[in-house]
Amino acid sequence: MSGKMTTVLWFDGDAEEAARFYAQTFPDSAMGAVFRAPCDYPSGRAGDALTVEFTLLGQSFSGLNGGDLFKPNESVSFMVETEDQAETDRYWNAIVAGGGQESACGWCKDKWGYSWQITPRTLREALAAGGEEATRAFAAMMEMGKIDVARIDAARKGE
Repeated sequence: MSGKMTTVLWFDGDAEEAARFYAQTFPDSAMGAVFRAPCDYPSGRAGDALTVEFTLLGQSFSGLNGGDLFKPNESVSFMVETEDQAETDRYWNAIVAGGGQESACGWCKDKWGYSWQITPRTLREALAAGGEEATRAFAAMMEMGKIDVARIDAARKGE
């Protein structure tokens, strides 16, 4: 693990699976050390993965297999800026596949319940531009699940 601060994500026994998925799905991501429980604990047994270190898009994380006491919710999400429709599709499709869930306005959830905002750069630029361009892009986004880059670009131009 690098740096002084690491974000810890709570899992119900599948932190190692999640870390592998994230490492395989996103660039600048990798698995790190897996620390196994030295003895039985309330939500697991000796030898189970207790914590899993991983890097996700260059950021340090640790997955903690803490049991079913806490569940992720939308108050915390991961926003990934994409360059084009292909990258948007790749991340969105990977996250919702195998048990994930689509939502609105570029949001989706992975199979572990963590929320993701897959946000094309053009949408962020439109909102930063302000005025009518931002209003048109925002209105277009409000009608979408996965963001359609061509529709956002058309909205930016007033088409």
